[in-house]
Amino acid sequence: MHASILNITFDCADARAQALFWAAVTGWAAHERDATPGHVEYAVAPPGESAPQLYFTTVPEPKTAKNRVHLDLVPPGDDSRAELRRLLSLGATVTGGQPPGVSWLVLADPEGNEFCLEGAGEGAGPAAS
Repeated sequence: MHASILNITFDCADARAQALFWAAVTGWAAHERDATPGHVEYAVAPPGESAPQLYFTTVPEPKTAKNRVHLDLVPPGDDSRAELRRLLSLGATVTGGQPPGVSWLVLADPEGNEFCLEGAGEGAGPAAS
């Protein structure tokens, strides 16, 4: 027997806003799980409600350091530049923590949680921006 991953959980200041951002990024549906003031929770689930899902819970403390766990995104098709533009239009930002010569680009969501976009780094060739 093995454990299964149910959620990848994000502590955040605004669970609803974070869930809506990640729902737009993934195309998955956002579902409110708890509306208790000061403790709002949302799940962003892939079609069919399969696990793992992204889970967002409101916490009082701010993010203070680099994530120890992050998501790696693969752009649809081969157009990492178009996906980068789309992510930036949703509220993502490019971070200053990009290692040189890699094929991915380090971005952050609206609350500063780092994630990577594959194929968009300087080592990615013509698709890099």
